[in-house]
Amino acid sequence: MVKHRCSPLGDSAVRVAFGNQISKEINRDIRSFCELLKAEQPTGVIEWTPSYTAVTIYYLPKLATYDEIVAQVSELLAKIDQVTISKSRRVFVPVCYGGEYGPDIAQVADHNDLLMEDVIKIHTAENYLVYMLGFTPGFPYLGGMSKAICTPRQAVPRMNVPAGSVGIADEQTGIYSLSTPGGWQIIGRTPLVLYDGHRDKPALFEAGDYIKFCSIKQSEYQKIEFLVERNMYELQYDFF
Repeated sequence: MVKHRCSPLGDSAVRVAFGNQISKEINRDIRSFCELLKAEQPTGVIEWTPSYTAVTIYYLPKLATYDEIVAQVSELLAKIDQVTISKSRRVFVPVCYGGEYGPDIAQVADHNDLLMEDVIKIHTAENYLVYMLGFTPGFPYLGGMSKAICTPRQAVPRMNVPAGSVGIADEQTGIYSLSTPGGWQIIGRTPLVLYDGHRDKPALFEAGDYIKFCSIKQSEYQKIEFLVERNMYELQYDFF
């Protein structure tokens, strides 16, 4: 059985921890466990939320006690080796780097003794795993960024960072799903809409996806933005 630790979270949730380090191996266990939850639909469970190293399960106390949920978790984890995870979706995300869309790219370059072109080349070279969504609806927490472009957060956060902004904060990179305050170093922006409450699936990404950033010019950004606003843009993705 996969190593795990259950602990109560309030009076109607259980946190199932799989470790304390961010890794693809733990993420694989989390994804497999979520597949089991979806397939088995344990008694009393109403929803679950995966994170970097754990899954929080929400349940109805009228239908199941904490101990009963923990027992069901153990039963599910005994089957985890039987789960076959489907191939991951890799979404190609167009990004216009620098200029008005990426006001901090020069700072990232200077901090790492690089040219701005180097920052773009390094940032677009990786396939980034979506470990979880959080902070704001649809905001993807990504793993896999090269340490060559790691840069501390802004000393003074901005009051408003536009939706779609692509940022770097220490060893992380991510995309602002909504316009919010924030202190990440903004290196570019995508015209894609990461969260729309009117869509059948409001969030563009889900845990287990991969993101591949693709550099585009401002003219192409504006063309894609035009299509997105009219629901005419076809999301580019593959599976691997």
